Amino acid sequence: MQQIFVDQSVKIDDTFMVEGEDARHLLQVLRMRQGEQLRVSTHEGDNYLCQIESADKGQVTLRVLEEVASTELEKRIYLFQAVPKGDRMETVIEKAVELGVYEIIPVEMKYCVVKLDAKKKAARLKRYQAIAESAAKQSKRSRIPVVHDFMTYRDAMAYAKECDLCLVPYECAKGMEATKDALTKIRDAKTISIMIGPEGGFAKEEIDAVKDCMQVVSLGSRILRTDTAAITTMSMVMLATEMQ
Repeated sequence: MQQIFVDQSVKIDDTFMVEGEDARHLLQVLRMRQGEQLRVSTHEGDNYLCQIESADKGQVTLRVLEEVASTELEKRIYLFQAVPKGDRMETVIEKAVELGVYEIIPVEMKYCVVKLDAKKKAARLKRYQAIAESAAKQSKRSRIPVVHDFMTYRDAMAYAKECDLCLVPYECAKGMEATKDALTKIRDAKTISIMIGPEGGFAKEEIDAVKDCMQVVSLGSRILRTDTAAITTMSMVMLATEMQ
């Protein structure tokens, strides 16, 4: 079933109009017609099954049939991702949104290969947010996760520490005991931050700065690429949350 997001409040039996890019996509790309149904999520996080009442001249009129369940995780997961090279950030955003991330924060770390000026950051943020929206529609999310402005490592640390549980997957961490302990702590945490390092790994001073305030964990005995580490940790936290 197709999904769209709307910036308005609706209730059962309401009719409302969809215009612009969403209407174009429904009519011209998906070729939806009168009588067909789709899922609509509002800016408030409410979700409804709606039916197309009419479609004409780039406008779609929908009728709200019934409310449907939210697909959001009970916990808010903040993914702090060191800016990778190429299109790996786009992959991380797409998969993290599918896995239930609440917010994604690109972070500039010492060993990040990519260095961007303000103009390029703005362009990438626009692209990243569009990818998040597309992934939210595909995965039937009840809200579109926000891609935050780029942060320095210092600012990212301060922001991450506001969460109940802060996880830092580190390639030099030994054994899985800390990881097992982190999984048990997820039960009591309402907000969880995940700090993922760059292709070059965390600098020693970056890891030293978080050892006393975050939980350093291992993802196994193999070295994972930065995008793989992000997806692996998101999957771990998502499954631990869903199984509670």
